[in-house]
Amino acid sequence: MTKRTKRTPRVREPLQVYLDPDERGLLDRLARQTGLSRAEILRRGLKSFAVEHGGKSPMLEFLDSMKGADFPADMGERHDDYLADEYLGTHEKPK
Repeated sequence: MTKRTKRTPRVREPLQVYLDPDERGLLDRLARQTGLSRAEILRRGLKSFAVEHGGKSPMLEFLDSMKGADFPADMGERHDDYLADEYLGTHEKPK
């Protein structure tokens, strides 16, 4: 049986935003229609805006950086072993 670990809550920072009446109405309508909080709609909008303007998620940037990397054939099966070895500094890196 695996031991469950307690998740650390993410720290969020409050932010004050000034909206005109039309923007506030749009935000309230989207919240009602989607069932999402206004804050979640604004967070998702911010992320969409970043993608439109060339921003990538850190995971996509990492995956792009790994294109063409040489990995052992059994990496999928033994990834934990390789990570542990690398962490301990005993794993010989592929050439």
